[in-house]
Amino acid sequence: MEGNSVKWVRLGDYIEQCDERNHNNQYSIETIKGISTNKLFIDTKANLDGVPLQSYKLVSPRYFAYVPDTSRRGDKVALAFNNSGDTYLISSIYCVFKVAKPIELVPEFLYLFFLRPEFDRYARYNSWGSAREVFSWEDMCNILIPLPSVAEQQKVVNAWRAFREIKVQNEAKAAPLMQLCQSYIQELKHKYPMQEIGPYIEEYDERNSNEAYGLDDVRGISIEKKIIDTKANMDGVKLSPYKVFRPNTFCYVTITSRNGEKITLSLNNDNRCYIVSSSYITFRINQEDQILPRFLYLWFCRPEFDRYARFNSWGSAREAFSFEDMKRCKVPLPPIAVQQAIVNIYKCANEARQIAEEADRLSREVCPALLQHVIHS
Repeated sequence: MEGNSVKWVRLGDYIEQCDERNHNNQYSIETIKGISTNKLFIDTKANLDGVPLQSYKLVSPRYFAYVPDTSRRGDKVALAFNNSGDTYLISSIYCVFKVAKPIELVPEFLYLFFLRPEFDRYARYNSWGSAREVFSWEDMCNILIPLPSVAEQQKVVNAWRAFREIKVQNEAKAAPLMQLCQSYIQELKHKYPMQEIGPYIEEYDERNSNEAYGLDDVRGISIEKKIIDTKANMDGVKLSPYKVFRPNTFCYVTITSRNGEKITLSLNNDNRCYIVSSSYITFRINQEDQILPRFLYLWFCRPEFDRYARFNSWGSAREAFSFEDMKRCKVPLPPIAVQQAIVNIYKCANEARQIAEEADRLSREVCPALLQHVIHS
């Protein structure tokens, strides 16, 4: 805090607690939100059947809300800022507040301050209690925050808003394209005969015998049909038995138990090889002039395929969807040109989704860094 011109002030002198309730039932169940540790309002997970809504608190646009109870939240505070034009309802046990002096403290600037991991650490350290640790309203008010000029605050906020606009715009593009893509695939079932994929796919079992691939190449796969960083503890693990997962090929986990009724599967869309657990099945298409890998992948992404795989999984302690079961799966096979057109729609949708995800990441990482720069400039 020393050596720069930015003053530090007590947050409580710039915010005030709000306790507006839904007494007249003006807002319905559709407006109820939860609060995540990612600092976002989310759809509530609570069972609201028959729950009276009069006691729920209102969160107006540009208001904040947080959960005082900080126990069992992964050392993060559940807090959110309503940057929409809508009013939300939240649980009466949550705390709602607003910036009382917006001509001195820009609300979005304060939100970026809350996004910093330093805030989570401070709040957890200053949470008190026995059965439940609480970061009280008094604790919130006693935080010291940097207060640069409004012009400097606005520069950081403008960068954040630009990233958020990119996110929203690309999400708006991706959603209808994804829906169109799946709609076309659904229609194919009625236009082309369904054929087993067995003649078009083959298992391959290439091992990392010479350990050409290292820890940086280890990957897992998810029920969202994506390649992900491995969650396994790799300390001392020998990598030579791992399977090589080549570009344009598939990988899946045969065990379908305890996976939320979904099958863990992915296509390697990258231009590099990965290595995966030896318990996984890796396979490829052997007739790409008949069926495109990405077209088959889109078929696998349908919830109907998850249901098919679960229904055709067998076992006692653990249910498995074997490669023989996979080969019996049926798909429609339109001409390659039709497959490619659907894949192209998916590519556009996926690119928009990736841009939205990257903009979201940058808004959360770059903007707090810009705030840090303003503090120490």
